[in-house]
Amino acid sequence: MAYNFHSVKLSKWQIAFIIGTPLAIGLGTYVVRRMCEPGGESKGEEKKRSKGKIDKQATSIDGTAPDKELELKQKSAELGEKLSPVKEANSYKNEGNNCYRNGKYDEAITFYDKAIDKCPPENGTDMAVFYQNRAASYEKLQKWSKVKEDCTSSLAYNHRYAKAYFRRARAHEATKDMLECLNDVTATCILEMFQNNQSIMYADRVLKETGRTDAEMHMLNRVPVVPSTSFIRTYLQSFVADPLQTINLPPSTEADTPARGFLRAHSAFREEKFEYIIPACTEEIESSESESQYKVEALLLRGTVHLLCGTYTESKLDFDAIIGNVDADDTIRAYAYMKRASLYMQVNKRDEALADFDAAEKLKPDSPDVYHQRAQILLLLDNTKPALEQFEKAVRLAPNHAIAYVQKCYTEYRLALMTNNQQGLESVVRQLEQAIDQFPTCVECYSMLAQVMADQQNFHQAQQYYDKAMKLAPTNAALFVHQAVMTLQWRGDVESAVDTLNKAIELDPRCEQAYETLGTVEVQRANLKRAVDLFEQAIRYSKSFEEVVHAYSLRNAAMAQINVTKNLGIDMNAISAMSQMCGTGM
Repeated sequence: MAYNFHSVKLSKWQIAFIIGTPLAIGLGTYVVRRMCEPGGESKGEEKKRSKGKIDKQATSIDGTAPDKELELKQKSAELGEKLSPVKEANSYKNEGNNCYRNGKYDEAITFYDKAIDKCPPENGTDMAVFYQNRAASYEKLQKWSKVKEDCTSSLAYNHRYAKAYFRRARAHEATKDMLECLNDVTATCILEMFQNNQSIMYADRVLKETGRTDAEMHMLNRVPVVPSTSFIRTYLQSFVADPLQTINLPPSTEADTPARGFLRAHSAFREEKFEYIIPACTEEIESSESESQYKVEALLLRGTVHLLCGTYTESKLDFDAIIGNVDADDTIRAYAYMKRASLYMQVNKRDEALADFDAAEKLKPDSPDVYHQRAQILLLLDNTKPALEQFEKAVRLAPNHAIAYVQKCYTEYRLALMTNNQQGLESVVRQLEQAIDQFPTCVECYSMLAQVMADQQNFHQAQQYYDKAMKLAPTNAALFVHQAVMTLQWRGDVESAVDTLNKAIELDPRCEQAYETLGTVEVQRANLKRAVDLFEQAIRYSKSFEEVVHAYSLRNAAMAQINVTKNLGIDMNAISAMSQMCGTGM
């Protein structure tokens, strides 16, 4: 069986665009229509619009404006004709263009001034070009307010002049007015029908920057949210031997006496009543030394719950207390390091995260969790080969841990795609099939093989594996999200995908991935206000800093489209259809 090397797994940033999202940031290669002068005309177009000797003399430069003016009059006299105001204005423009090409930006501005003064205002197309050309010269001189003024004047004459929007966007970026920059580059992309790769990549960068700025504010003021039971369960299953899950506690000696402190917290932990854990742990931690037998364990459990809820300051304090206690058990200290490393990743402190894994390894070099958890971080950082080495160590130490084995297989799959290794792809599929035989009740085995099959365009097989996974975990919202994305790739059935995503949200109202994916579908359907609402929900339930950045970027893209289409009087449904038609066959 031949495997497809062109279906490299899409990142979360790209997933919005596999279904034809109108704001097509991050799409593949497009034809770039390069213009040869700042005014937006190609050389061929300029030659067609110019005539005879007047066009030829525009290639010579003597460097002085008065002599140029005199030369224009002399050439006109030689031709025995008097230039019309429009032709004279365009002659000045041509002289300005020559100066611009030769780096004489002040002189170029002088000629564009003359063109603007000479041209009748009713010639809106020409006036728009003259102002935009002058803005180009001001841009070279970094006179940003002048750039903005001239681009705005240009757009007053031609409100659908893409080049003026693009140049004003760059001026806004230079003055750190990023929302205005985003609106203008969005207008550029829409007017260019998303066919200019330069504009698309610029918009992508601006979106990420605005998303990062918004995310930084969000992380400072975020409201803690207890994640779904399904999410917490998945997190806990990623550990091989977390002491919170392996600890042996004595049974209660008095049936009528309710458990207190850590015993009560751990009971709630086992029963998945997570909202009761923090108060019970606090009771243990604040007890006297004589009454508190499990203070360190209580700190680890409370810190873990704070981590999952996104209350990172409180979580770090608990992990710090354990790490700083040299009398604490080495195993508990090692897991405090591992979980603090996860915390550091959530707040985008990568170096600190990797340093904590090194410290955990020194304490417990034989712990498979050190290598498994570190491998997941390295994979997020796209350090694929080092991640595979860590997964292999984890699997050697814990050969019966299904999650570690499956993630090792997935990492091998990524490497095989990156290196065009056909045998590697076939080997991964065989390993995943063997994993299902070895771990028949592990949902992740079926889900991972389904994702690989979908990635390879083997949709029928993928559906079979998704069906089996859903029988094992009928309330796992993430499975429904994956299936919805596959439905869009496979059949293009938007209505069915929307139904599946709504089902995912019904199963888990805190599933960030479901809101985000449904939001991208609504953008494709031009339901931009609905999309913004969904992205806001995704922001609320996103856990890591990078997830928040991504959700804000998508929201900002949708909001910019709302602003631009309203200002331009454009029907986004038509833009979506036309942009997809333009992309056909590329």
